[in-house]
Amino acid sequence: MPLAVRELHIGVEQLLEMERNLWNERYVRALMNANGQFVPVSVRYRGGHTREYPKRSYEVVRQGQTFHYNAEFDDPSLIRNALSFRFLEQLGVPSPRTKHVRLVLNGEPLGVYLEIEGVDRRFFRRRGIGFTSLFYAVNNNADFGLRNPETNRLKPSLLAGYEHKAGGEEERARLASFIRGINSPDGGSKGMAFYRARLDVDNYLRWLAGAVLTGNYDGFEQNYALYRHRKSGKFRIIPWDYEGTWGRNCYGQSVSSRLVEVTGYNVLTAKLLEHKALRRRYGDILASALKGPFTEHRIMPDAKAMMASVAPYIRLDRTRKWSYEEFLNEASVIRQYIRERRAIVSSDLRKMIPSN
Repeated sequence: MPLAVRELHIGVEQLLEMERNLWNERYVRALMNANGQFVPVSVRYRGGHTREYPKRSYEVVRQGQTFHYNAEFDDPSLIRNALSFRFLEQLGVPSPRTKHVRLVLNGEPLGVYLEIEGVDRRFFRRRGIGFTSLFYAVNNNADFGLRNPETNRLKPSLLAGYEHKAGGEEERARLASFIRGINSPDGGSKGMAFYRARLDVDNYLRWLAGAVLTGNYDGFEQNYALYRHRKSGKFRIIPWDYEGTWGRNCYGQSVSSRLVEVTGYNVLTAKLLEHKALRRRYGDILASALKGPFTEHRIMPDAKAMMASVAPYIRLDRTRKWSYEEFLNEASVIRQYIRERRAIVSSDLRKMIPSN
């Protein structure tokens, strides 16, 4: 089936404004044809180091909903984000929907992009999830600790690593209180009741298992969304930006299948896993994943189907940094990663949670 086409029309002045400052977060007005009809949209560049790449990524707000159009320039397979989000859904973690599309800008074909559903009000409404706050973890200060993980200096604010997207000032105070409690001897490492009352622990441990199994080294201290569930009042987590997974990092370089520790890398995770009951629950989630969704039998058909859908377009796309031959080899890279990662996690799991 042919890939859907998304046509963007951006005026000359608007394009110049975007180019004058690649890091400008302001939107410009444009038009987009997504379903046979041009509609007004707002658009801006998106991403971190990728903004200076020859093939840019875009964020588009269309009829009240946010979409990200990722060039996936560093990923030779073009499927790592999509494959990761599908896998995390199988673990029971609500994740953004994705779709490979052909993007056209002012009549010029830009090649294959990954359209990713934004985490916004529409995301929650579509899933019937009520929420009272939403925060994006935008840098490594979002590690749930009190100190910057690189400098070890106290953070200027407990919310230094977050972009506040929804909810009033009282929600900022709630998140700051939660982080403070994590780092308190009474309410954090020693207080199971604190976590049970403030955090959807099962959701968090499933998210942790997803990040650990896919090898998302950058996903523990940033690149996630945190929201407070309306009905329970507890914080829940949503994955974001899983391009550096399945055997490659966020720059597309091959990495060891042992790169990510089975226990992950942030302060909240370390505090949770100090509790024997939570460590066993996490172990159960990992063990269940190794028997089911994290297997070649379950993952490779999805990977192959995604790659087959984009292959005819990748073959003709001269704007990518990876050759078509390298693209074709990515199925074997992902398969080998799954084999190695399964063995590593199985071994580490036995050490973390002895059978006796």
